[in-house]
Amino acid sequence: MKIRNVKVNIVFLLLTLLAEILGTVGGFGSSVFFVPIGNFYFDFYSVLGLTAIFHLFSNLSKIVLFKKGLNKFLLLYIGLPSVLFVIIGGLISKHIIPLYLEIFLGVFLVLLSLLFLYKKEWVIAASKKNSIMGGALSGLSAGLLGTGGAIRGLTMAAFNLEKSVFIATSAFIDFMIDFSRTFVYYNNGYIHKHDLIYVPFLLVIGVLGTYIGKRLLNHIPQANFKTISLVLILIIGLVTLAKQVV
Repeated sequence: MKIRNVKVNIVFLLLTLLAEILGTVGGFGSSVFFVPIGNFYFDFYSVLGLTAIFHLFSNLSKIVLFKKGLNKFLLLYIGLPSVLFVIIGGLISKHIIPLYLEIFLGVFLVLLSLLFLYKKEWVIAASKKNSIMGGALSGLSAGLLGTGGAIRGLTMAAFNLEKSVFIATSAFIDFMIDFSRTFVYYNNGYIHKHDLIYVPFLLVIGVLGTYIGKRLLNHIPQANFKTISLVLILIIGLVTLAKQVV
């Protein structure tokens, strides 16, 4: 398929749709899948730019489709630190080799998700301090690596939110993060004109993937929601590590 003599990779678009569906089901956004997938097709900084644009679309879709509830406490204590630290992470991303940060993120996600899966009764304390720390870490990771939703998801899981509230709140925080880092990435030169051909496709995928994910969630019992999220986070960590040796 060609548009204005620029090739559009159909396999990449199909994998992006899958990432959006899984990200919706997991509740922590598609970037945790989209970034590892995108790194197989684009350079790292192009992936950061595309991720920010793509997530603006997908998170708007989630806010509309899951608009029944927002947790104001988490918007304040996770959302604000996330926005501050995504700006910091985006500004310093040009000065840090991403390889080591990706390896660290992969190991962290694998170990932490395995711990939660093995000790299901153990949870992070639902406190202001942990919320602020989780928001700061997820924002910094999003700015540096393009993805921080899994860390935010682990933090939010402590509050045992109903599915729609979890997803709506996470999407609203993610939207604030993406809105902020888009300006930083643009200023850094990460948003390239030749990659903008994908924007219309990403808009459609953001809406379609969110809708499919929402339909799937209607068939997932609340008791299984946290386990599914943790399994997805484990997969994210393994994919992140595997990418370094491929």
